[in-house]
Parts: sequence; structure tokens; C-alpha cells
Amino acid sequence: MVTDRAVADLAGLPAAGVLDVVEAAYAARLAAEREILAAAYQWAVLHHPDRLPAADRRGRARARRAGGVGTPLVTEHAAAAFGARIQTSPHGARRLIADAVDLHLRLPRLWAGVRAGTVRVTHARWVAGATRDLSEAEAAWVDGEVVEAADGRLAWSRFELLVEGKVAAAAPELARAREEAAAKERCARASRVNKHGMATFVIKADAVTIAGIDAAVTAVAERLKESMPDAVVNDRRVAAAALLLNPAAHPDPDRGLDESVGPVKVRVKVYLHLYADSPIARLEGHGPVTVGRVMEMLADTAARVQVTPVLDVAGMAPVDAYEIPARLREAVRLVHPADVFPFAANTSRRMDLDHAVPYAQGGATGIGNLGPLTRTHHRIKTHAGWQVRHPFPGIVVWRDPYGAHYLVDPTGTRRITSPPAGEEPTRADIMVTQLLLDHAA
Repeated sequence: MVTDRAVADLAGLPAAGVLDVVEAAYAARLAAEREILAAAYQWAVLHHPDRLPAADRRGRARARRAGGVGTPLVTEHAAAAFGARIQTSPHGARRLIADAVDLHLRLPRLWAGVRAGTVRVTHARWVAGATRDLSEAEAAWVDGEVVEAADGRLAWSRFELLVEGKVAAAAPELARAREEAAAKERCARASRVNKHGMATFVIKADAVTIAGIDAAVTAVAERLKESMPDAVVNDRRVAAAALLLNPAAHPDPDRGLDESVGPVKVRVKVYLHLYADSPIARLEGHGPVTVGRVMEMLADTAARVQVTPVLDVAGMAPVDAYEIPARLREAVRLVHPADVFPFAANTSRRMDLDHAVPYAQGGATGIGNLGPLTRTHHRIKTHAGWQVRHPFPGIVVWRDPYGAHYLVDPTGTRRITSPPAGEEPTRADIMVTQLLLDHAA
């Protein structure tokens, strides 16, 4: 509980002091999450059926496995009392207990990281849930692949995609079975979520089909500017979708799908990242898919496929101009697949490419000085006192207005702090120190 005195104490602090308080409070919150997770595991140990008195049959007959393959049984209603103490339902408590047991018995590296305080409980629990259907060996492989990124360095949406991809790589046959099951869920129907006179129409199909529909709606919406000059973009897109699905729905029925509006021929660009000898590919914007599923989607579209050449990112020279040519923009995208602001989540291609050192101050228009930022993060960098440098392509170091440093690389974001007394500085510490010296000079 926050007391009046605590509020008054905060009111007297400078900005840096408030940041110190919130950082300490957040650390205490993470410690409490670790303690609750450890207690959930111990609760499972105490409620194995064999620990019940011989005459006590309650919960023994319907005891169920606590987590994935290889985890012990837990009595039927054990989760209820535990859940009540943490103000959650028995279902929520069962999930927590299952995650704790899986981490302890199937994901030892993540569990060790949780105990040491280097792995976030939320991240560890997500991996536990995602690997529950895997074998013990498959789960252990995923454990080793994702433990480094489970410290919070990646934005949550990016961490989800990382885990999803590793789970698919660990069990390609299971991933394929899930894709086949999902492919049967294709639908086009009105949603039941209707309110205030508005309704929703849902189309669920494979990623390539949806990309084609989106491109068609965009193309028709652009052509409707003449007949709907005062409409906002979303209104034109709704009209375009209605026109494509039902030509009589156009606000001017006489126009319909005439020569000025259609037929619509669309070009869809799909970014597919393949890895040597791996059955799992990454469909940009949609996550991991098996290579077999990709081939099926392309075959179903009856489309002409054009493969673009691989860019030589390392050999791409800067250009002598502020404007960024398309080829260089694509290369920066390959080096920085996400927003380079600390802990940012955006992975779209509709971001600003920022010159870390402004072009007007001699900054190069090249891979080593460009990074994607959302417009909001770009404004923060420009107007809010943040500083940024790219010591190497793919490595970005930020300094906030209060002196804290963050290192952003393809694995995510890490806070860089001074090493404790007596410990050797890390490579990141040395790099940041050199950057500060260079900047001061």
C-alpha cells in the first residue's frame, strides 16, 4: 500500500530520484514473482498423491500430470487454495503450477536463470506453456536456444515469435500437424462481436491469400478517391472491400466494377527468410512456417513467383546523399529487423530510417549510421535528450537523459551498468566507455 508519507517523499524527489525509486520497486516486483513461482513448484511437490495419508482418497483418483511429459501428478483440487491466496482462479493457479513444474523439471536453464534473477518469470512461463506438448529432449533444446533472450532484452511480441520459431524447429512434425489443423479453419463469416450498430466480418485464410486481399482492397481504395474525395482512408477501404465482395454495395451503384475501378490486378511482395538445412522458414510479419507449407501456399495462389537476389550487406558502401535508395533501405532492414529504440516492439517496414549522427553534421548515409525508428521514437531521439551511436553495423548504443546506457542488437535490449567493484568490465562496458570518450572528443 502506498502511504501518504511515501507520496510526499516522492513529491520531494528530483527526476533522477524518482527513476531510482521506480527501478528499485520494479526489481522488488520481479523478486516477488520469482518467489511466487518457486512456491508454486513446492505446492506441487506437497500435493503429489503419494504424499496423502493412506486413508485420504480426496483428489487421488483424479490426480493429473502437473505439466508436460515427465512431470509428476498433482491432486485434483490442489490449485484452488493456492490460487485464492494470490487472487486468481483455480484454472490460473493450475497454469502457474504447471509452468513452475515444467521449468524445474524440463527447462533447467530457464529455471536456473529465474533463481539467479537473470530470467524474467513472465518469459520463462511463456516458454513453459509453448513447450508443454514437446518431448523432454525437444523442450530441453528450446530451453538452451531461448534462455539468453529471456532476460527481457526483447520486446514481448518479438520474444513470442522467437519462442514460436524455436518450438517449430524443435518439433517440425508437430508444427506441420498444427499448420494442417489451422488450414482447416479457413472461414469468411460475420462475427458475433457486434455493438453500437457496428458489425465485423472475419476472413481467415493463409498469409499469402490475406496479403492478396489486403493489396486488392488498397488498390481499389486508391481508385475510389475520385468518387469519395472527402472520405478518410478507412472509409474508402471499407467501401473497397464491400465493392470487391458485393459490387452493388458501392455508394454509386452505376460505377460498380467498371473499367475505372476494376478488374483488380495486384502485386504482393512476401518476404520469406530461409535458413540452410532447416525445415522452418520465417514469413515476415506472420512468424515461422514449415517450408512445405510455404510451397503449398504459393501453389494455391497460381501466382508468378520472383526470387530477389541476396544483398551483400557487408559490401554495401554509403551513398553521398541524405536520401536513402531502396537497395540500401532493404539492407538496413536485414541488419535491423526491428525498431532500434530500447525495448521497442515494432517490426514493420513503415518506419523512419534515422541517421544516428545527423547527415548535416557529417553522418554517413550508410548501414553503420542508419536504424529504423517509429515516428514517436524518432521524435524522442530528436527532442528529448537521448543520444545514439552505432559502433558496428547491427549494434546500437543509447544514452538516456539521465545517463543510463542501453545496448540494442539483434538479440534485444540490455541495460549497461558499471561492473561491481573488483570485477572485470565486459566487452559492452569497454565499448560504451570508448563511445563516450569518442563523443566527448
